[in-house]
Amino acid sequence: MKKYKIFLTLLVIFFGILVISPVYFMVKISISQPQDIFTQHPTFLIHNTTAKWWRWIFSTKEVWAPFIKSLEVATLTALFSLAIAVPGSYAISRLPLKVRYPLVLGLFFTRMFPEVGIALPISVNFIKWGLLDSVLGLVIAHMIRILPLVTWILVGTFETVPKVLEEASSIDGCSRLGTLRRIVIPLAAPGIAVGTIFAWLGSWEEFTYAVYLTLAKRTLPLQVFYYINRGNWFLTATYATLTAIPVVIITYAMQKYLRAGYMAGAVKG
Repeated sequence: MKKYKIFLTLLVIFFGILVISPVYFMVKISISQPQDIFTQHPTFLIHNTTAKWWRWIFSTKEVWAPFIKSLEVATLTALFSLAIAVPGSYAISRLPLKVRYPLVLGLFFTRMFPEVGIALPISVNFIKWGLLDSVLGLVIAHMIRILPLVTWILVGTFETVPKVLEEASSIDGCSRLGTLRRIVIPLAAPGIAVGTIFAWLGSWEEFTYAVYLTLAKRTLPLQVFYYINRGNWFLTATYATLTAIPVVIITYAMQKYLRAGYMAGAVKG
């Protein structure tokens, strides 16, 4: 048993290093001198640090507009997706199984179509509606791909909330809306937090719709792609690191809701 635990620990460490290594190299390139990267035998550790790549992207003022636009789009997409998915998922979770199951399958069916095939007709319609190169246009487009996923996550979350708690709340004179707000949503907070993270990250990193629906006002992923095409490793790594910073912050801020056994003992007594 002890050997098994040691093996499992080493396996976790190995895969942890495997996952973290690309992020480490990205950060390393963003703060390294060219002679440390363009060498026949580059070292693993960082030796000659520099902040000139970071100073460059901030001094050109090309970073703030894409950063703010991506932040606005991701935040609005997450908020609008939750506003629709929370009541919708709750309603689906309380339907009979023979009705609920086809609805959940229908959610997955909407994700079977390639986004490239959807983005072109969407962009044509958005041109007619005046939504091209706008925050609202990207939010609506992102919700097409994110809303089914968030709804699926929350349907499973609401299914785990005991119905006896709702019945007890109803007996105590609480309305259906009051039960949802005071009982169900607090107990479903971990699943809602997961849905929020997926919605925000899915919008933050989205590239396909941004290509079709953006003319002049780039998002941050498009800015990264711009420097990839130019072949500048250091600026690409710097922009990519900047893109990853809000991801770490959002995940850290939401982790307090991701507690195991959140509903343990909810129906005891």
